[in-house]
Amino acid sequence: MEQYFYIIRHGETDYNKQGMVQGSGIDSSLNETGEQQAAAFYAKYKDFPFDKIYFSGLKRTKESVKDFIASGIPYEAIVELNEISWGDFEGQNITEEMHRRYLDIISEWQNGNLDRAYTNAETPLQMQARQKIAVQKIIANKADKNILIATHGRYLRAFICLLLNHPLQRMDDFSHTNLCLYVIKYDGATFKLIEQDNRAHLEGLPQ
Repeated sequence: MEQYFYIIRHGETDYNKQGMVQGSGIDSSLNETGEQQAAAFYAKYKDFPFDKIYFSGLKRTKESVKDFIASGIPYEAIVELNEISWGDFEGQNITEEMHRRYLDIISEWQNGNLDRAYTNAETPLQMQARQKIAVQKIIANKADKNILIATHGRYLRAFICLLLNHPLQRMDDFSHTNLCLYVIKYDGATFKLIEQDNRAHLEGLPQ
């Protein structure tokens, strides 16, 4: 039986708006714009037959799908869907020095050095190891055809790489914004990209 993953990034938070580092150690809520984005996504897909909802252990993902939950769709939190840990940089404003170090680590990852990370942070390889656990949990129930998954920006990029067997060092090939949508088809053996960074439901809203 075919399964479809409808994967979204959470709506905007004040950390996003202010350019601050979040990561898995910051459990922030959606701001007003994020609530509007979540409402717009629900308005577009409220009649779609989702069988199950998964979100991370961070409340900004659950808040992004709360209207679907309220409608009675079964749901489950999976901590393996949590954002990458940015370690000591989490919760801080991005200074010029921090931005330089960010660009340096992204360059390292793009060059295939996927075991590099900030101080006390998580590497892409560590994140992808738990992503594999998340995938197995999600596909375990073969009766679920349409699956809504709410996760995070950096996580989403790496997650798409995992599903499509795309090189992890090229995770930045996959763009995203708050409350964007990716659709992936799973035929029981392989995953296929159906929609990429769909933002049509956000027309007229801040992005």
